[in-house]
Amino acid sequence: MDIIYILTNEAMPGYVKIGKTSTNMEQRIRELSSSTSVPLPFTCFYACTVEDAPFVEHQLHDAFDNNRTNPRREFFQIAPERVVAALKLAEIENITPKKELIDDKEDRKAVRKARAKRADFKFSMVDIPVGTELVFSRDENKKAKVVDNRSIEFNGEKTSLSLSAQKILGYNYGVAGTDYWMYEGETLDERRRRFEEN
Repeated sequence: MDIIYILTNEAMPGYVKIGKTSTNMEQRIRELSSSTSVPLPFTCFYACTVEDAPFVEHQLHDAFDNNRTNPRREFFQIAPERVVAALKLAEIENITPKKELIDDKEDRKAVRKARAKRADFKFSMVDIPVGTELVFSRDENKKAKVVDNRSIEFNGEKTSLSLSAQKILGYNYGVAGTDYWMYEGETLDERRRRFEEN
């Protein structure tokens, strides 16, 4: 069974790599991340097995062609959750790794530093007032309420976007909560980028 994956890289915020592999996911990420031509290692945002990986990959590349940076590369400027939504149509089994696949200590430190910098999100920067309800992109039954400029209330407890997303996903490493929580049909990261461009 072949695998389709969606990778992100903290050195390239706003971009995703959509690819396929017939080897195991861990091996593929390590191959791509070990290159000295990428400043930081890749993180697997989502991976699943599919029936016909070349066909599914081609369809995804075609569907998001307007977001493609270079026709000869597999990079797209798009919120990763948009690609996940399309990929789920062909998914057989979700095999997204639950642990971070970064072996090198220096790489781990650099990724954490980049994540912390990007996580500096305030609801006021995107005109979301206290009391607003947010929806989790992968399960619209999971909702949270904005309680102050940086925090939400989820399941009756005050927490951050990132910690709540990590908990829901069951990952043992940090994630960017703005990639998963949504307001008015867009992820908070998409909304932030839109506001920054305007």
